[in-house]
Amino acid sequence: MVIGSGPIIIGQAAEFDYAGTQACQSLREEGISVVLVNSNPATIMTDPETADRVYIEPLNVEFVEQIIAIEKPDGLLPTLGGQTGLNLATELATHGVLDRHNVRLLGTPLKAIQRAEDRERFRKLMRKIGEPVPESWIIEKEGELKDLLREPNLPWPLIVRPAYTLGGTGGGVANTPEELIEIGSGGLKLSPRHQVMVERFLGGWKEVEYEVMRDAADTCITICNMENFDPMGIHTGDSIVVAPSQTLSDKEYQMLRTASLKIIRALGIEGGCNVQLSLNPHSFEYQVIEVNPRVSRSSALASKATGYPIARVAAKIAIGLRLDEIANAVTKKTLACFEPALDYCVVKIPRWPFDKFGLADRRVTSQMKATGEVMALGRTFEEALLKAMRSLEIGIHGLRPKNADQRTEMEIEQGLETATDERLFLICEAFYRGMSVDEAAQLTNVDRWFLTKLSRLVALDAKLRGLRSAMKPAATPEALAAIRTAKTIGFGDRHLSELLQIPEPEIRALVKSLGIKASYKMVDTCAAEFEAQTPYFYSVFDDDETEVAA
Repeated sequence: MVIGSGPIIIGQAAEFDYAGTQACQSLREEGISVVLVNSNPATIMTDPETADRVYIEPLNVEFVEQIIAIEKPDGLLPTLGGQTGLNLATELATHGVLDRHNVRLLGTPLKAIQRAEDRERFRKLMRKIGEPVPESWIIEKEGELKDLLREPNLPWPLIVRPAYTLGGTGGGVANTPEELIEIGSGGLKLSPRHQVMVERFLGGWKEVEYEVMRDAADTCITICNMENFDPMGIHTGDSIVVAPSQTLSDKEYQMLRTASLKIIRALGIEGGCNVQLSLNPHSFEYQVIEVNPRVSRSSALASKATGYPIARVAAKIAIGLRLDEIANAVTKKTLACFEPALDYCVVKIPRWPFDKFGLADRRVTSQMKATGEVMALGRTFEEALLKAMRSLEIGIHGLRPKNADQRTEMEIEQGLETATDERLFLICEAFYRGMSVDEAAQLTNVDRWFLTKLSRLVALDAKLRGLRSAMKPAATPEALAAIRTAKTIGFGDRHLSELLQIPEPEIRALVKSLGIKASYKMVDTCAAEFEAQTPYFYSVFDDDETEVAA
């Protein structure tokens, strides 16, 4: 039996339909009959051909027990239905339903789920294995919040993290005692276990994630690591995410990778999990934030970014297969125990619904607000970023925000200091107005490497804008050289059209005359080390004919 993720909500949307569908197909490949339970009929996983039996019923203990009694499944796979599936499986186990009907929990054991999800157990385990966690306090009653405020030398600001919730629901950063009481009380009400953890807020630190896989034989691999463009304090679902990490040194990368593998082994997770860590940008100090002991929202991103089918492999591990027994579905030659290699860059940008909710608070914090996201692949960070920005479909085709000329200097600085959905564009606007990388870094706490890349894109954008007169009656050599540079970096035709004030068809003809054309690079999980049987591709514009030409 596979449990779906239920209604599409913030933090738990089509990613889990993708994962659940992939898991059902994976199990049926092994000759296993699959019973799917989900309350949302508007999904691919509830199509009749996805599973042998499909139940569209409420995801609660009462209804699922009735289905178990009818179908008599041998096992239950809960780790592919997001937080909903995980919470429901925990309830079924604690109510004795699984024992009564002799149903085995497949994949990650219940104890491992509880160790990862229960804030107190997780904190104790991390300290036991020597992994650093921020100074924190477990709160289970509102009175304990007031008792905490009597503690001397509290490390303000503090962040509240409720247990067993999704998308940062009920959490937040508290800068004052009043805010701590307000956020903490709300978090206690929203936590299914009536438990929150209050911990030191690591403001300005980098946030890094590792997608990790482990089988029953204790073989562990990292699928990929991902780095947030935004610093700690912004939910990873509301942050721009880059894969693989761009600003970590090899020492930092290996240090955090080792920690992630150590953590998944200590928890005893079988299948995929997501490890979130925070890194001090000024030293090698790091802290473990949390672990999702299941296929998560980030798992779908990592799967698509690398070509490694995380949900498919996790489902096969759940029924007892080892990583060295599972074939790589892309190369058909390597095994699932081979770690993917990326010879490209992936950028994810969230998509918020503020265009539909004009009066909503546009600030992005530790509670997720994005209702979608775009992902783009490119040979470089700049190319992937520009593709992703164009894909947002928010009416912006370049780097500057809407109504840029009407923004005051104070508004720009406030937009950099307090993160909103517009901050990426406001950073670019600040560079247009002469702000330095150091000033932007001080206001945003974004790594200087990312800011330097943005400032160079802005400089090229400004140069092209200044070449409008050089395009008539015929483009000068300087203008042609700038267009070649911009196109190969990743500027879109419409962006160039707006900058140079030339119709798009003329831009396309000009680009073609320069010998720049679309070609397609391969995503094959192994950076071309082995021949791929079922790869997919991403487009680039260049004069390189080593890949598939359009």
